[in-house]
Amino acid sequence: MPYTRTDYPDSLKYFMAPVRNKAIDIANALLADGNDDAKAIAIATARAEEWALKRSMKVRKDNAPENRS
Repeated sequence: MPYTRTDYPDSLKYFMAPVRNKAIDIANALLADGNDDAKAIAIATARAEEWALKRSMKVRKDNAPENRS
């Protein structure tokens, strides 16, 4: 199922919008190539994080569970 800017996996909900959008683009490309959803999301998430970090971009929102004390 292709993802959109408003319909995406819950695993991306705490990502900053540019990183989430990049992950969506990557996931859709992987799905178009025949990968299953789980694999596409896992790969897209990792690649989008790498993409953001190379650009010194913030990856996750401040209220992400891993940011809570």
